[in-house]
Amino acid sequence: MTDGTLLQPLNLTNLVLQNSYIIIMALGMLLVIVAGYIDLSVGSVCGFIGALAAVLMVDYHWHFVPATLLCLAAGALIGAAQGWFVAYFRIPSFIVTLASMLVFKGLALALLNGQSVGPFPETFQKLSSGFIPDWLEGGELHLTSLVLGVLVALAMAANGWRTRRNHLLHGMEVEPAALFATRNVAFALILVALSWLLASYKGLPNVLIIMFALMVAYDFVTSRTTIGRRIYALGGNEKAARLSGIRTERLAFLTFVNMGVLAALAGLVFAARLNTATPKAGLGFELDVIAACFIGGASASGGVGKVMGAVIGAFIMGVMNNGMSILGVGIDYQQVIKGLVLLAAVCVDVYNKNK
Repeated sequence: MTDGTLLQPLNLTNLVLQNSYIIIMALGMLLVIVAGYIDLSVGSVCGFIGALAAVLMVDYHWHFVPATLLCLAAGALIGAAQGWFVAYFRIPSFIVTLASMLVFKGLALALLNGQSVGPFPETFQKLSSGFIPDWLEGGELHLTSLVLGVLVALAMAANGWRTRRNHLLHGMEVEPAALFATRNVAFALILVALSWLLASYKGLPNVLIIMFALMVAYDFVTSRTTIGRRIYALGGNEKAARLSGIRTERLAFLTFVNMGVLAALAGLVFAARLNTATPKAGLGFELDVIAACFIGGASASGGVGKVMGAVIGAFIMGVMNNGMSILGVGIDYQQVIKGLVLLAAVCVDVYNKNK
């Protein structure tokens, strides 16, 4: 419908840059939702951290490294404060984070004195607008980015094959070999094709590398570590998890600390992309982040959800926004369509659960 515009290298690069901060926050939100909670403050925290970074780097001329570390620490502190009220005072997360949303909207406005602050130092801007250098010097084709894309595709295919082999060794049920091979080959070809398209423009954005590293780390934590399994147990049945020896309060507290750090990182990425901090930064981000998790398969009742599902859900929202803008769909109907898609995703989740 977009006559190929959607898959143009420039548009694909913009799609990654425009949705990077949503995906980063969706990873943290997934753990919060899986644990059985919700966080409505991520958009306001994102905007507040961007404002804090602007004041430190622009007004006080801090180097971007200590300023970035302080902003991440501030995000962790905000998450810890919210987690303390939710986990230890047993105040519903909806109320705590709704209050925080209002608080940090006001603090961002006060910190900026109602005005936009910028521009940021050029080195800090590269966090969101920079691209990895082409060490292989491929000319018009960014060869380094293409090679990295091919290596990632091969690594993911090898990991899938190794997982299947381990399942077979332990007598577990696996999908048919033909279906497994077809799915993995198709996925690898898609990754290589996307890498080729990005390499034909400026290569892989720096923020895409950050996103990929976070995706791999959180997928590992949720699927292969004790703390990951305990988070799912917490969301599935808190009382049973507590009786089985899991320190549920501490676990809930840590999920909010993690969310605060990722919201801070997203705030830095968003501020670097805009090259300025504005009082309205982060407005409505929480809706896109929560929608990404639910569209990606997370359950509203907790205990269910995968990292890749949240990432796919975020890209679905991003492609919808981008595609509707290319087609000239007004912002009014864009909101209507996104709301209906979110409702449909939750209806499917509820139907499958009842079934």
